[in-house]
Amino acid sequence: MAPPKRKTGGRVTPKGTTPGASRPVNPDHNESGVVASSRYTPPVPQYVKESPRWVPILMFTLFILGALIILLYYLGAVPGGRSNVYLVAGLVSVLGGLYTATKYH
Repeated sequence: MAPPKRKTGGRVTPKGTTPGASRPVNPDHNESGVVASSRYTPPVPQYVKESPRWVPILMFTLFILGALIILLYYLGAVPGGRSNVYLVAGLVSVLGGLYTATKYH
């Protein structure tokens, strides 16, 4: 088996220092020595946190429509006989309501 290859290139000076500097330069500290985070995330504005008015309306509409379709299917009150298309449509509607509920703030 061949010996591992030597790494070439890369950093010559230690991280946080510059050549010829008398003391290490840390980019996370400013002149007064206070740590300045480079990963600051500003707060989310209030208007982003609120869902539009149509989101809860759509959510409840999909829940009620899906439950009504499934109920009417089992009662035998759907046009065209007992086709599985009605069950699939009811299930998709209920799942659409659940998905919409995850987006509601």
